[in-house]
Amino acid sequence: MQREKESKDFSSGRSLRVLFADDEPSIQELMRLELPRFGHEVSICPDGATALAVLEQSEFDCVVVDLDMPGVGGLDVIRRVREIAPDTESVIITGKSSLETAVAGLRQGVFDYLTKPCKLVEIEAVLQRVRKKRAMTLRVRSLERRVRQAEGRMQLVGNSSVIDEMQSLIAKVAASQATVLVRGETGTGKELVARSIHELSHRVDEPLVTVNCGGLPEQLVESELFGHRRGAFTGASEHRAGLFEVANGGTLFLDEVGELPPALQSRLLRVLESGEIRRVGDNHPITVDVRVVCATHRSLEEMVSEGTFREDLLFRLNTFEIRVPSLREHMSDLKLLIRHFIEKKQQSIPDGIQLITDHAMKIMQAYSWPGNVRELANCVEHALVLCDELPIRPEHIPLRIQRAIKKEVHSDSQSNCSGNSTLDAEVHGNVMASNQPQSLKQIERNAIRCGLSRNNGNKSRTADELGISLKTLYNKLNQIENAERNPEAA
Repeated sequence: MQREKESKDFSSGRSLRVLFADDEPSIQELMRLELPRFGHEVSICPDGATALAVLEQSEFDCVVVDLDMPGVGGLDVIRRVREIAPDTESVIITGKSSLETAVAGLRQGVFDYLTKPCKLVEIEAVLQRVRKKRAMTLRVRSLERRVRQAEGRMQLVGNSSVIDEMQSLIAKVAASQATVLVRGETGTGKELVARSIHELSHRVDEPLVTVNCGGLPEQLVESELFGHRRGAFTGASEHRAGLFEVANGGTLFLDEVGELPPALQSRLLRVLESGEIRRVGDNHPITVDVRVVCATHRSLEEMVSEGTFREDLLFRLNTFEIRVPSLREHMSDLKLLIRHFIEKKQQSIPDGIQLITDHAMKIMQAYSWPGNVRELANCVEHALVLCDELPIRPEHIPLRIQRAIKKEVHSDSQSNCSGNSTLDAEVHGNVMASNQPQSLKQIERNAIRCGLSRNNGNKSRTADELGISLKTLYNKLNQIENAERNPEAA
């Protein structure tokens, strides 16, 4: 709210919220009458003690204080301003124009000081300089915020243990030259991992080139990767550099590397071992300095057994492996991810607003997310299209997800908590499959009991799985215990 107000103030050209403290009644009356005529909102204080009390209750853009006031002096006021409102600018009015005064003000971060008797136009000139500085500060902060938002789109979102572990591995391997194999289900964010590796490496100022090996026609893959000479094949009307050359000095990300045709697997192996490529139709080698990061959602080991992937290439690619967890493995990050995707679509969200209702969140938690984070992003976008305003409600969630939950519940209806039943069924089983309505408290209790059973009583693991803090879990357990002791009160 303060930022919104500041923006309005500065758009007017000169309005500021000013606290003026001086023990001379004539100056107090002058400021009370004249500063509002310049468009400022002014609070007049007769002494330093009153100024401190007002500062505790209200926010100001600028504080103008007399240096010499009985009791609490001007520097005391400014010292408190620096503690509780460091963005507020301070101006001293004093009859002592001396080096000592200037040094004292400098140490307290004073914006400027005026010598008595000072003219009204001088005060206004100082206030306008304050306005310009604060306007510039807001612009810089706005740009910084935009940069952080842009960077956030390229950052891995999550604070669960599995995400922390993966980020640690990324940071370690980024500093090396090792070839990296990124494994994970579809939609987990493998390309994001590759981008993070590149951005944390010394190659960050060089190109990051991405190619989906499964998205290119087999007859064009070789030309795309290694380039070709004019006349090498029908349609090759000019020389063309391949993606290895384009990525020279940087990083080449081969997504779905398991889809490479066998002949190209052999050529890729030679490039990785020699650092040289040959364009199609050319016998002259070209030396390239490229770091290769590969990704796959398939089991390359099974493909080796089937004879569809070279074992020696697998060994070469798998110098360093990073596994990207499925969303099911870090459901504790669900709320954080939902917020992230909402903020990507609605860049400014007022503080304190509820983003998603508890009921809608339970549905999200009950779903198994086979499409992982990518599917979640699409779900959030779908919900934002349907809802006129936040929060997201159950009716905004795609019907396919709610139908899938019902199907999962029915398929797991014979399982018990200690077996192989999923958290999805545990949380929503009774709600979705039973004709008897249940409260959120009942749903929570079932989820907690089943989570503890599945995790052999490990509360930390259960809390992480449920997406709540350990402290919250303990509070919930105490509530359950109290309810069981006194059912009527519950």
